Amino acid sequence: MAGLLEGDIAVVTGAGSGIGRAIAKGFAAVGAKVVVADINEAGASETASMIAQAGGEALSAVLDVTDRASCAALAEIVAQQYGATSVLVNNAGIVRREPITADKANEDWDAIMRVNATGPYNVTKAFLEPLKETKGRIVNIGSIQSHVHTGNAVAYTVAKHGVLGFTRALAAELGPDGIRVNAIGPGFIRTPLNAENRAKTDTEAQFIGKTPLGRAGEAEDITGPAIFLASAMSAFVTGALVPVDGGYLTL
Repeated sequence: MAGLLEGDIAVVTGAGSGIGRAIAKGFAAVGAKVVVADINEAGASETASMIAQAGGEALSAVLDVTDRASCAALAEIVAQQYGATSVLVNNAGIVRREPITADKANEDWDAIMRVNATGPYNVTKAFLEPLKETKGRIVNIGSIQSHVHTGNAVAYTVAKHGVLGFTRALAAELGPDGIRVNAIGPGFIRTPLNAENRAKTDTEAQFIGKTPLGRAGEAEDITGPAIFLASAMSAFVTGALVPVDGGYLTL
């Protein structure tokens, strides 16, 4: 896959760890200049350093996807330092698993909607002009919960259903501008985001029990599908959500 994204400028949100880090490293390995954006400055810097050490080129940046001014400021920085963005990955997200009856249900709902649903909108709006200029590609990170519900995750399910709707709506609206918009639907992926939950509950075992491939996913399992959707290999693909779930949705 060497050179598949040669000449591309890719912005990856939530790239300070987990899936975002794996995608950023994968993009750099196939030639892209990568902007590693995360609200966690240390995590973003670490990812950028990993890319540089591997011979790639990366710029780390602090980004709060819930803050439109922060998104606009990043778009300006990227334009000045790298040029016109051609690939955008809306990956930043949070997970909170509590029933709707929980004391913090309202707080969880608001936080998840701000980050997981409104966040992709904010970042996409900020980078829309360069993406039009480059006839770029947008890859949104959805979930198996873009299709189904899993326990104690009402807000997360609603937000990830929204990511699928956002993807389809954007694909229809931006297609005439030459912009392709797709999504990836990860199954259960072992990341720092769910480390505490994995340690304290049997959630991972429950997911594996319903996964035909019989294992949890790793962040690197998302890299190949992301490169496919960001590259010319998927030149006639738009408005799709690619499940990367070990077969979870087949059962």
